[in-house]
Amino acid sequence: MKYTGNVIKYGDNVDTDVIIPARYLNTSDHKELASHCMEDLDKTFVSRVQSGDIITAGQNFGCGSSREHAPIAIKASGVSLVIAKSFARIFYRNSINIGLAIVECPEAVDGISEGDKVEADLDNGIIKNLTTGAEFKTEPFPEFVQKIIENGGLIQSIADGVIK
Repeated sequence: MKYTGNVIKYGDNVDTDVIIPARYLNTSDHKELASHCMEDLDKTFVSRVQSGDIITAGQNFGCGSSREHAPIAIKASGVSLVIAKSFARIFYRNSINIGLAIVECPEAVDGISEGDKVEADLDNGIIKNLTTGAEFKTEPFPEFVQKIIENGGLIQSIADGVIK
């Protein structure tokens, strides 16, 4: 799994309430959720995010409630990958479940700036900052997690017989 995109960078403790505010939880429409992604933290996010972009963030990304809407909104906005120093446990699992690629790599977060172009090879655990030339190592996803993400999430993977 390889991802290439421009970086949108956030700090520590980005919670699910700012990823997708509770006032929008009355819909399960992915496009509607994407249209409000990050709006309480970054009013410019929806107007500048491009398909394939990568979010980097500090500690505890996705803390707060266990709403699946948060990783859905991020994925539906066009973000291909989230790299953080650490993730809230339930957000991490929800992301894998819906097919959003996420990886913990504190060194990459520290070595990547807003707007940098990044390439991440999650099969081999290599993140490259194409803007600066810096390279970072991370743990590759286990094969079964790769299959879930590649297939668009856990439910789709089970339906397609990829995961038994």
